[in-house]
Amino acid sequence: MEYIKGNPREQITLYPSSLDEIIDTNNTVRFIDGFVNTLNFEELGFDIGKKDGRNAYSPADLIKLYIYGYMNRIRSSRTLETECHRNIEVIWLLKNLKPDHNTIARFRKNNPKAIKRVFHQTVKLAQHFNLIGGLLIAGDSTKLRAQNSKKNNFNELKIERHLEYIDNKLAEFEKEVNQTDGKLSDERAAEIEVNVSKHKKFKAKYKTIEKQLKEGKKKGIKQISTSDPDSRHQVIRNGITEVSYSLQTTVDEKNNIPIDYKLTNNNDVKAMGMMLRRAKTILRSNQFIGIYDKGYHTGSEFSIANSLKIKTVVAIPSIGRPSQAPNPKYNSEHFIYNKENDTYTCPESQTLTTTGTQHKAHNYLFKQYRTSACLTCPVREQCTRAKTRKKIIQRSEHTEVIALNAKNVAENEKLYKKRQAIVEHPFGTIKRQWGFDHIMTKKGIKRASADVGLIMIVYNLKRILNLVKLQELTQLVEALIQLISNKTRAIKLILTIFNPLKVKKRFLLHLQITIQKSIFTKQLGSF
Repeated sequence: MEYIKGNPREQITLYPSSLDEIIDTNNTVRFIDGFVNTLNFEELGFDIGKKDGRNAYSPADLIKLYIYGYMNRIRSSRTLETECHRNIEVIWLLKNLKPDHNTIARFRKNNPKAIKRVFHQTVKLAQHFNLIGGLLIAGDSTKLRAQNSKKNNFNELKIERHLEYIDNKLAEFEKEVNQTDGKLSDERAAEIEVNVSKHKKFKAKYKTIEKQLKEGKKKGIKQISTSDPDSRHQVIRNGITEVSYSLQTTVDEKNNIPIDYKLTNNNDVKAMGMMLRRAKTILRSNQFIGIYDKGYHTGSEFSIANSLKIKTVVAIPSIGRPSQAPNPKYNSEHFIYNKENDTYTCPESQTLTTTGTQHKAHNYLFKQYRTSACLTCPVREQCTRAKTRKKIIQRSEHTEVIALNAKNVAENEKLYKKRQAIVEHPFGTIKRQWGFDHIMTKKGIKRASADVGLIMIVYNLKRILNLVKLQELTQLVEALIQLISNKTRAIKLILTIFNPLKVKKRFLLHLQITIQKSIFTKQLGSF
């Protein structure tokens, strides 16, 4: 049976093919090259980490390598170094440059802010193609495991248990030595000595961490991670915990494109206001609705949204059992507030008044309302569990904006149901499809932010490519030209993308007219 045969490796061709001809004209690597060539690296502020000695690698080449790597699920600097030697697409992209893994890793470590600015350029590109609606955004967070095991995460209770265990073991060894009057075998004596030394070493380590926890307590730090100091032990889902970071995202509804992200080590309670403020800056508008789940239901965050004049639809959490009345009919939401005289009227038509004193909770102020009529009220047992025998209503300084959100929720039930489909879309792709459910880097949230930034850049670029087909290169070139101001750079970019294409003269003429129009428009706008 005859099989298809390859060419002999020793065969010399009369017309050798160039490296550029090997890469298909519709290969995604050409888009990566074109996109990065539009970036102004002086404005982006990349740190190449090299002050003297031999010339450094261009940040453009290193960011191309990282975008290509993350787009192909390669995040390791050592693996990227290997790809520079064997992967024909990477060789084309970097023009046969071969940076070592230390250079590659250092670039990511040193540039979290610049990488975030590259992400902003992907958002601008999406806006150019009208892929972002700017009318409805959804926010949520997901946990990404840190490079820190649970064993290397400590809080006061854990340290206390460790020290108690060590003290008990040391006491056991001492007791064994005393009971034998020192007449232990040489082998056992040596074994006890090794164990005592080991436990004392651990005790010194835990004492140091205990001291750090006590000092950090003043700053609100309740746990310490030894491998990645900024990571925190958090609940992932259904009681499952991991040492992780929390990735906050804001996603536009039109095409499920993230317009913003922020890596934190906190929960969702205080995140909404910050993300809305940033969304307003990115979209240059506050005429949008923000939808969030009940984890973001916080009075102070509603006040921030109200000051920004942004409408929110945040799910309302259920009332905890201790806060509920024995009969739900007498829950506090059924008490009517009278703004003119600052009183409440209960379901039994009694008036609850306040002394006007502002009480301070953990992070907000509130007033209390009560009435002496509770003492003789026939339904008191159904209304309150209070030992003072009086129903007390607390009114927070944020009650009005909380009520405004409740009204928005009631009026926009169908709108809220879109939340999960919008904001979970990127998480599902990134964590399930790509397997990026953990942080690659160690030693701090800044390095972790760079890793996440590259993930988000690649997500947006792939999303844009899926929505705007690669074949629509003319339109793509128009978008890229609008991102650059230098005529020479524009022409070089066009030649890079279109040089290998065997296109008709008519198409080239149309392209030339498009370029001239774009450049002319820019020149006109500068006068």
